[in-house]
Amino acid sequence: MLRLPATLMRGGTSKCWVFDADDLRAAGVTGGQEGRLDTVLASAFGATDPRQIDGVGGATSTTSKAVIVRPSAEPGVDVDYLFAQVGIGTAGVEWASNCGNCATAVGLYALRTGLAKPVHPTTTVEMRNENTGVRLSATVPTPGGVVPELGEATVPGSRALGVPVALGFRNPAGASTGALLPTGNGVDRLEVVDEARPVDGSRPPYGSHPAYGVDVTLVDAGAPAVLADAAALGSDALESVDAFSALVPTLTRLRRAAALRMGLAGPHDPISHSVPKAGVVAPAGDYVTSLGERISGADYDIAVRMLSMHAPHPAIGLTSAVAVASAALSPDTIPAKLAENRPVATLLRLGTPAGVITAEVSLDGTGAVRAVTLHRAARAIATAELLVPALLQECV
Repeated sequence: MLRLPATLMRGGTSKCWVFDADDLRAAGVTGGQEGRLDTVLASAFGATDPRQIDGVGGATSTTSKAVIVRPSAEPGVDVDYLFAQVGIGTAGVEWASNCGNCATAVGLYALRTGLAKPVHPTTTVEMRNENTGVRLSATVPTPGGVVPELGEATVPGSRALGVPVALGFRNPAGASTGALLPTGNGVDRLEVVDEARPVDGSRPPYGSHPAYGVDVTLVDAGAPAVLADAAALGSDALESVDAFSALVPTLTRLRRAAALRMGLAGPHDPISHSVPKAGVVAPAGDYVTSLGERISGADYDIAVRMLSMHAPHPAIGLTSAVAVASAALSPDTIPAKLAENRPVATLLRLGTPAGVITAEVSLDGTGAVRAVTLHRAARAIATAELLVPALLQECV
């Protein structure tokens, strides 16, 4: 039996188990995709059971997450962190992506554990995501050099209070592919083979043949993403999470086609369920959030619905928000055309199932995206010693 110290953190609308790399090393847990870490995380989370009853996983894509944190050896960076998306109903662990909500938690965790030194009145923790190489910053109020345990900040999708964290993505473009627009185009057409029907129950928009073309923007900022024109899939990007689930098969196939077009995978490579991020965008319109709040189309700039692994995202992943915001400031992309009448050029207000999320975009002298900042909330929920069976066993 392994005994692993860990901290359960909420970051935004996700929950993440945070591990200190030194604690894992002391327990003899090393390696990444091919190492023992995969097996240990899957066992700790009870991953093979879709309910994750015999483990600490939350049985949803937004709550079955882990982060391994270590001091950074890179100048100007306080901590490095490795993000793991732990499988649900499978022992697999995805290592190819980043999670902005968990990065929010890492910033507060670093201050709580002394990995970064708090100063008055605010402290900025510099972070590097090891999965993608992306640099981030987390700015936390630390009055008198004291790290708060509680705060008054909330985020769309949760009414719970937390410590306010301003999460900044530094120079987010091209971390995975080398360019903001990996194909050089603002709009690409992808061919998908799809037996599923659009959410309105109609036939596929390009006829009843199962292979048809979909206009998309392929963007790499925060994370690689494929953003489809919602109308081409019979969607308006205003539907509920349950209604949007009808598009999961289509977007899953679209994600694979995008991975091939962006050079993120070869035709014989295993299929990734996390990269690129996949979703639809549409003009702003009136809708009701998952918490029953009525949102007017006049109060935001672009409607967005995204996947999280195999399911609709209940809000939006922050890396996806960065991708949409960066694309919206790049001419001739689908998000740019949809949001061209936004009142503030360097703000993008995204209408998500959970509510409106605002991305603040800073540009350099050439007009390139220098940083994207999102305002989140975080809280430490528990510190624990996880009792992990040494060998993963199937749950029944």
